[in-house]
Amino acid sequence: MAGATPPSNLNIANALTVVRIVGVPFFGWLLLTHDGESIGFRLAAWVAFALLMITDRIDGDLARKYDLVTNFGKLADPIADKALTGMAFVGLSIIFDSWLFWAVTIVVLVREWGITAMRFVVKRYGVMPAGQGGKVKTMLQALALGGYILPLELWDNVPSDILLWITHLLMAGAVILTLTTGVQYVKDAIALRRSAKAGASS
Repeated sequence: MAGATPPSNLNIANALTVVRIVGVPFFGWLLLTHDGESIGFRLAAWVAFALLMITDRIDGDLARKYDLVTNFGKLADPIADKALTGMAFVGLSIIFDSWLFWAVTIVVLVREWGITAMRFVVKRYGVMPAGQGGKVKTMLQALALGGYILPLELWDNVPSDILLWITHLLMAGAVILTLTTGVQYVKDAIALRRSAKAGASS
């Protein structure tokens, strides 16, 4: 509605986003305690990761249902996601100490934070909300990371091979979607910039 008062940044959806950001160090501590070799702490890290990721779905639903969408939320929400998944990627790379996992981590984090930096650069032309592809990418990353956080390698009598291969496939899909959506965001940013400049000159 024209002239409607925009929602305040002080709302429940944004509060959940902030909680997700604040919870990242706690999750990282749980994950890396005892070098990731404690079943109890790894399980606690998995629970913390799952709860924090669930807030991503809840804050988005609340923002849309109660018209609480703000520019702060559009920018902070993807930052919160990247901080949490980034901590998971780095923590798991430290635990597994695998060159392949480190390679995946570096590629994903360069894409994620590169796109985040680009969002701030093009903010003067308009805010770029997360697209559907980005949301699916985040979901695949969360499922794959959750599979790796579970201490399957520390348990006896667990069909870890099957679960691990499922996790590998989820991660492969997440990496592919991470890269393809990154290219799309760059194209969208270029189009947004051109559109804003064309509007300013007309």
